[in-house]
Amino acid sequence: MRRTPNNCWLWTYGDEMDVEALRTFVAVAEAGQFQAAAEDLWVSQQAVSKRIAGLERHLGVTLLVRTSRGSRPTLDGQVFLPHAKSVLRAVDQAEQAVSPGSRPLRIDVLNRRIAPAQAVYRFYRSHPEMNLDAITLSEDTADQAVQAVLDGKVDATFRAPPSSGFPPGIGSERLLDVPLELLVGPAHPMANESWARPADLVGHRIWIPGIRPASEWEEFYRALSEAFGLSIDALGPHFGDEALMDALADSASLATLVGSGDRYLWPESHDLRRIPVHAPTPVYPHALVFRSGDRHPLLAALRDHLRTTQPRIVDDTWTPDRAAPGIRNTCP
Repeated sequence: MRRTPNNCWLWTYGDEMDVEALRTFVAVAEAGQFQAAAEDLWVSQQAVSKRIAGLERHLGVTLLVRTSRGSRPTLDGQVFLPHAKSVLRAVDQAEQAVSPGSRPLRIDVLNRRIAPAQAVYRFYRSHPEMNLDAITLSEDTADQAVQAVLDGKVDATFRAPPSSGFPPGIGSERLLDVPLELLVGPAHPMANESWARPADLVGHRIWIPGIRPASEWEEFYRALSEAFGLSIDALGPHFGDEALMDALADSASLATLVGSGDRYLWPESHDLRRIPVHAPTPVYPHALVFRSGDRHPLLAALRDHLRTTQPRIVDDTWTPDRAAPGIRNTCP
């Protein structure tokens, strides 16, 4: 740092300012005595003198002058004092902003209509005082979402466990198994069934538009299709959920699969039917993915909430072989 001709302080490349030295200077300037400042800072008077000397040497000016009654700022010290206080306020605010629990917990819920968003919403409803930020990275692949967690852009995301596992630095816990249901229009042959087996779906076209190739969703539905001989496709453009509901209502042969906790809306005149699938129940396994060692208190509270509120599935279930239960942490 150097002072310009118009008496402004200018940072120069390579300068390093000791924050504790700034804090010590402000303490001495306000207390008026080195000994009083030392007591306030819980250090020795010798340490205070050493910090002030180093700061003055770094700046090339004298900041404090000793008097018979203690010490007072010089003219340079008076000019520097408000800037030092400003820097300390900024440092304190920066530390506070990232201290555990002081900033919002940022959770990627994938899509605001599906089960992870609903689970996080119920968590928020039970703890409305908590500082929570739900976002959607629906356009990101699982790898991109996990990288966002590693980079600190989000604290956690809901993703299906990949067959290759998560990278180092990532922890995961399978906390949300979502049973699948068949969704059909009133003219569909299965519209009046109270439930269906996966074997009953053979020969019916199941359309799930918008699934991107090589995505975790594509991997799940491919495994489901192969396991039960189902016809699942994502052919054609995806014009949104409303267009899908319209197509189901108008079709006597088209069906789709949705999660039991998903909240899709359609006009009452569509008369769409949700049909639970059992014997076994296919479930989509959502793992909560987070940075290993993340100490945000809301993350721990969310994990506890999901563990205790996940609905119990009585029926036998099916998940891809890769979806191992429980918790996995790739870091020791």
